Amino acid sequence: MIGDRIEVSKMDHPDEPGDDECDGAGMSENILVHLQSVLGICAVITLAWLLSEDRRAFRLRMVAGALLLQLAIALVLLKFPPARALLLGLNGVVNVLGSATTAGASFVFGYVGGGVTPFAVTNPRAMTSFAFGVLPLVIVISALSALLWYWRILPLVVGAIAFVLRRALGLGGATALASGATVFLGMIEAPLLIRPCLAKMTRTELFILFSVGLASVAGTMFVLYATVLHAVLPGALGHVLVASMMALPGAVMIARIMVPGDAATEEVPAELGYRSSMDAVARGTEDGLKIYLQVMALLIVMVALISLADQILAALPMLAGAPVTLERVLGWLFAPMAWLYGVPWREAGVAGSLLGTKAILNELVAYLNYAALPAGTLDARSGLIMVYALCGFANFGSVGILIAGMSALMPERREEIVPLAMRALISGTLASGLSASMIGLIT
Repeated sequence: MIGDRIEVSKMDHPDEPGDDECDGAGMSENILVHLQSVLGICAVITLAWLLSEDRRAFRLRMVAGALLLQLAIALVLLKFPPARALLLGLNGVVNVLGSATTAGASFVFGYVGGGVTPFAVTNPRAMTSFAFGVLPLVIVISALSALLWYWRILPLVVGAIAFVLRRALGLGGATALASGATVFLGMIEAPLLIRPCLAKMTRTELFILFSVGLASVAGTMFVLYATVLHAVLPGALGHVLVASMMALPGAVMIARIMVPGDAATEEVPAELGYRSSMDAVARGTEDGLKIYLQVMALLIVMVALISLADQILAALPMLAGAPVTLERVLGWLFAPMAWLYGVPWREAGVAGSLLGTKAILNELVAYLNYAALPAGTLDARSGLIMVYALCGFANFGSVGILIAGMSALMPERREEIVPLAMRALISGTLASGLSASMIGLIT
């Protein structure tokens, strides 16, 4: 499924146009595609306002602050040369973590985990085992994240993010802390930091946490996605990290538009209860194993469901000389959304199918499909937009996990959690689209 990968995007685009772009037609087309992304930003905000529980509570200053913060993150990390070089250098981190994981996986699983084969290999691609050679990254990253949290490295980063969110978007300490931690810990683990406050948080604050959780991806998945994308996207890990960082202000803004209200619950100590470095590694490994099994099981089920849907759709008459497949149907449904983000209409069908796969199934399947696209299917700009549009947990499976996890943390509020989580599926999707449109605007 990973298959042959082709380079569809680069982190650093030329600052000056080439000769072929200097004519009037090229300039006009360039302006139009950027206006297309502006239209996407406006459409996302308008849709959030239309779905608002109180449209009169629209706060223009908060929206402007969130958009400026999101734009600043993108410009600094992608256009500022030192920051851009640092993000490009993160590819080395992917390689180091990948080789370290291979060492552990090959020790346990042998050649199916990446070790030396006891026979001659005539087709190396057939030796790739996603379950035993790639997914073990999740376990390693989970353990490493727990260790970095115990060593007080991640808390410093999360604290800095929380400070910015409080100042720029007016969030209370508890909401800002949990939102900042979500990027690294995940949508269920991060609320544990403010568990004493959960029962008394407002609906707005809960909805912000849910929206941020579904709009971003956990740190345990960063390297996995970068591994899937590294052959088609230079600096893949940096882009996934930037996408999650951009999702923070975007998700907070959309959540506060859709469910206006107070978001000023005070801060509480951020502790996960690790007693030692070894305890952090052990518990992080246990948590990572749960995620590993969950991802593996979901992939089996989701790919099987796609196959089942395609077999059912095969009974329909052919359309435009090709059989009807789930991928084509999703492409038709989500193509307008992809176009709004900045993808040219000629590529919107393919991009829409990726968006549909992400929403109906999950982002990992969508990224795998993206990495396997034939050469030239998406141009460089469209490919980059799609990486950001697909980055987020906003899908039905994640909503189920969110409902189950948060209901366990505060069972007395389950009746409130379920409808908010379903609405967060929309806000999380809109937040990812907002990031994609912003990238389309500056690319």
